[in-house]
Amino acid sequence: MNALTHSFEPSHETARDYRNALGRFGTGVTVITCNTGDGPLGITANSFASLSLDPPLVLWSPAKSSSRYPFFMAADHFAIHVVGAEQTALCTAFARNGNPFDQFEWENGAHDVPLLNNCLSRFECTKTAEHDGGDHTIVVARVTRVTSREGAPLLFYSGQYGGFTEAT
Repeated sequence: MNALTHSFEPSHETARDYRNALGRFGTGVTVITCNTGDGPLGITANSFASLSLDPPLVLWSPAKSSSRYPFFMAADHFAIHVVGAEQTALCTAFARNGNPFDQFEWENGAHDVPLLNNCLSRFECTKTAEHDGGDHTIVVARVTRVTSREGAPLLFYSGQYGGFTEAT
């Protein structure tokens, strides 16, 4: 018996259904930061992935419709912060506003990239390529420095933040 309960062709009319179906894929949560002419900027994103171990490459995909998009596209250097379970406030703040840095511990890194402290992992990056991805751009970057700590991840599933439970 087929367990699927809703089948459709992705289109403008089924955009919400398509988005909901994509939301069934649980992801980690990141905050990406860069420096701009106006100071530090950040954005919450779950479109992060490891791409290559040798060389060390990662990718993320900012939405072209975001008001922060031009700043991230102009940045040759940025940092990707993998967020811990106790850092929901960090994710929410950067999802709403690109500059809540005064609420969190951070420092300037190489190339004046703002680095958030106390995240599970932090990847300092140099952009190596951009690729069109429909309403997003796929940004590929070489990782130049990593900072990491132990801890539980913050996860995103079906439009909500949550935690990790081991499978039984």
